Amino acid sequence: MKALLLYPQFPQSFWSYDRFMEIAGLKAVIPPLGIITVAALLPSDWDIRFYDRNVACESQADWEWCDLVILSAMIAQKLEFQALIQKAVQLGKKVAVGGPYPTSVPQDALDADAHFLILDEGEMTVPKFLEAIERGDTQGIFRSSEKPDVTQSPMPRFDLLKRDAYLMMAIQFSRGCPFNCEFCDIISLYGRKPRTKEPSQALAELQTLYDLGWRGSLFVVDDNFIGNQRNVKRFLRELIPWMQQRDYPFTFITEASVNLAEDDELLQLMGEAGFFAVFLGIETPDQESLHVTRKLQNTRNPLVEACDKINKAGLLIYAGFILGFDGEKAGAGDRIQEFVEQTSIPQPMLGILQALPNTALWERLKKEQRLIESNSHLTGDQNTLMNFIPTRPIAEIASEYVEGFWELYDPQRYLKRCFQQCLQIRTLTSRKQTRLFPLSTGVRLVTQLIWHQGIRRPEIRGQFWYQLWVLLLKKPQSLSLYLGLCAAGEHFWQYRALAREKISQQLGYDPLEISVTSDREPILVQ
Repeated sequence: MKALLLYPQFPQSFWSYDRFMEIAGLKAVIPPLGIITVAALLPSDWDIRFYDRNVACESQADWEWCDLVILSAMIAQKLEFQALIQKAVQLGKKVAVGGPYPTSVPQDALDADAHFLILDEGEMTVPKFLEAIERGDTQGIFRSSEKPDVTQSPMPRFDLLKRDAYLMMAIQFSRGCPFNCEFCDIISLYGRKPRTKEPSQALAELQTLYDLGWRGSLFVVDDNFIGNQRNVKRFLRELIPWMQQRDYPFTFITEASVNLAEDDELLQLMGEAGFFAVFLGIETPDQESLHVTRKLQNTRNPLVEACDKINKAGLLIYAGFILGFDGEKAGAGDRIQEFVEQTSIPQPMLGILQALPNTALWERLKKEQRLIESNSHLTGDQNTLMNFIPTRPIAEIASEYVEGFWELYDPQRYLKRCFQQCLQIRTLTSRKQTRLFPLSTGVRLVTQLIWHQGIRRPEIRGQFWYQLWVLLLKKPQSLSLYLGLCAAGEHFWQYRALAREKISQQLGYDPLEISVTSDREPILVQ
C-alpha cells in the first residue's frame, strides 16, 4: 500500500506565531504527534510519504503515486481538512481520517465523502482499519469505547519530520485529565483517568530525538501533565539523571492544572529535570465563574499566590483566560487584565467561550436550547463569537474581548511583563541553563530583534535596550528566554489587529468604526 499522510494547515491564530516564525526562519511551532504515531502503527511493508502542510505541501506527483490518503485534524483545521478529503475523492483515492475533529464530529467527515473513519484512539482502531483493508472493504467506521494502555503505544515516527522547520519537538507522556471542567473536551476524548507511559518508554522517545540531533525546546503535549502525580514523579526522577548525563540537551514546556502549586516536590523535580515553562488554564479570576464551569481546582488557593509560587520554582507561566461564562458580571475583561498585570504573565491567551461538541457544556446548552446551530461546529479560532446565547449581551462580551486583547498586547505593557517575569523567576543553580533555540535560530532572532525593536520601533526602542541591559547585568541566564518572548511580541502586535477586525465583522461593524479616547488605543464601538 502506498499511503500519503497529510496534516492540514492551521488558520492564523494566537498559537500560530506567524510573525515570530518568519523572523526565526521557521515554519511551525510543534510537529503533529498524533499522525506520526499513527504512521508507526501502519504495516512496515507499506510505503509512506508524510507532509505537515504547515511546513511543506505535497506535490501532484505524490497524489498520483498514492493508493490511500490518511488525514488527521483538529477542529481548527476544519476547512482544509474537508478540502483535502474532497480533492482525494475527486482523484479517485481512498481516504481514511482520524484525530480529535472527526472523532468529535464524524458527520462532517462523512459529508465530505471520507471512506474510512478511524476514530477515538488509534492504538485501538487502526488495527480494525487494517483488518478491513486486508478484507478488501472499501469503507468503514472504526470506534472503541475502550481506552488503550499507552504503555503499548509505539514510538512516533520522528524520522518523518522536517525537524529543522519547527520551533520545538514534542512527546506525550499521558492522556486524560482527572478534573471535570464543563467546557473542556479532553475528558470526552480521553477520559478522566490519566494513563501514562512508562518512564523508560518516554526516555526512549527522548533518546531517539537526541540521536536524530535535536537540541532545544521540547513540548510535553499532555493536556494535564500532572494528572497522575505519582507516575509523573517516577518519570521526572529518571529524567533528571538522563538529562544530567547528556549535559541538558533539551528544555521542556508543558500544560498543567494550577494545583501544581500545591506540590513542592513536583515543582522541584520539574525544575531539576529542565522544565522552563508551564501553561496554566486559569480561565478567570472570578470565583463565581470558576464554580459555574466546575473548575474547582482553581478555587482551592489564591490564584495570584499560586502563580508566584510556580515562578519561584523556576517556571515561566503561560496562561489561558476565557470570557463569556454563564452569570459572568460586566467588567470580567478588566479583571482579567488586572490579574495579568499583577502576575506579569507575558502571553495571556484571551478567548471567548465556545461550546465544543460532546462536552458537558455542549450537552447542557443543547437541553436549554441555547446552541446556535448555524454556527455549531467552529473552526477553533479564538476570534469567533460564542456559538450559544450567553447570559449577558454578546456585544458587551465581544467589546471586552477586543479591548482586553488590545490592551494586554500593547507593546510597552507586553515588554514590561516579559521583563518582570524574567526577573522574578528563580534561577535554578542545581542545573545548567540551556538555550531554547538551535544556535542558528538564536543568531537570526537576535539580529532581527535588534532591527525591529532596538532600532525600527521608536515607541519601545529605549525600553528594549534598557531591559536587555538590566537582564544582562542581573539575570544573564534569562536572556534567551527574554529574547524569545520579545520576538513573539511581533506576532501578537499583528494578531491583535486581526482579532479586532474579525470580531468587528461578526458583529456587523465596519472594522474602522472605532472610538478613540485620550488614554486608550482604539476599541470597538458598542
